[in-house]
Amino acid sequence: MPFGLVSAWNKRRRSKSEDMLNPWIYKPVEYWQIEDQNPPAAKRRHGSSVFTLREMEEATNSFSDDNLLGKGGFGRVYKGTLRSGEIVAIKKMDLPSFKEAEGEREFRVEVDILSRLDHPNLVSLIGYCADGKHRFLVYEYMHKGNLQDHLNGIAEVKMDWPLRLKVALGAARGLAYLHSSSAVGIPIIHRDFKSTNILLNTNYDAKISDFGLAKLMPEGQQSCVTSRVLGTFGYFDPEYTLTGKLTLQSDVYAFGVVMLELLTGRRAVDLTLGPSDQNLVLQVRHILNDKKKLRKVIDPEISRNSYTMESITMFANLASRCVRTDSSERPLMVDCIKELQLILHTNAKGLNMTMHTFRMI
Repeated sequence: MPFGLVSAWNKRRRSKSEDMLNPWIYKPVEYWQIEDQNPPAAKRRHGSSVFTLREMEEATNSFSDDNLLGKGGFGRVYKGTLRSGEIVAIKKMDLPSFKEAEGEREFRVEVDILSRLDHPNLVSLIGYCADGKHRFLVYEYMHKGNLQDHLNGIAEVKMDWPLRLKVALGAARGLAYLHSSSAVGIPIIHRDFKSTNILLNTNYDAKISDFGLAKLMPEGQQSCVTSRVLGTFGYFDPEYTLTGKLTLQSDVYAFGVVMLELLTGRRAVDLTLGPSDQNLVLQVRHILNDKKKLRKVIDPEISRNSYTMESITMFANLASRCVRTDSSERPLMVDCIKELQLILHTNAKGLNMTMHTFRMI
């Protein structure tokens, strides 16, 4: 039987039971889980809690604007305090009626997948609420917000080069875990990896979030063809866009785009620029392996004494391979981890040598 939460859910939709006549009826998470014959993956130690609408209202002070952290196509995210005193982030699903089915599917996918995953570079799902037609996802609270806000100057702290390398390495480890099959027995494609979905805790450890579009790879297959191309403009794998063929390398492409954001401080897509400069990959791809021109695209917010040009060059070269048009030419995420570790070491070693030289002078 092919894997995939959505296919399992569609089978249930086709049944004539009462709950299928009303797809918004509450069901516990066990009802949604994928029916497979693989040994179950290890669960989180504490599992996912189930909350009521009243608890969600209490936690957010009736969804006060003072607690609003952000909003998007799915709804809004609020900072909340549970009755236990724990501070959390609460995603309130808020979709128009014509998108209810789509929203329900993404909600169930995220609950099912995150309840199975346990990795330090993936955001933790604390619980959920499915009360009537109300849907909420409750996550661990990430004090430093998302990566894009830091790169665009919205956050207070400017990120030096070693910190950006740390974030890239953490995100790479999270994606490699999803791709490794160790979580649920088969690889998972995130499908919406981007800088706003990389959250940072107080130590600036990167954690990948938002699994509503995640896709479980069919068993024994290296790709799958989807009827709709889903994701975010600027991060789309060109091959996926043209053919509908989704692979693990589609995430690698998006990772390469985030690497370019870390390097340049620019957005993946910036509509305030001229037509030829709006797409970051198209804007810088041709100069990533030209050391002289590369200097011109380094984010000026990066402290000059925090990086070596050797590490910058190595980083740009890796990014250029991640965003290659032909997916077969992109590296695996496990290879990205190894290269990023080497880049971190190279940068640290070079800076230590530079400081030693300054002291000698």
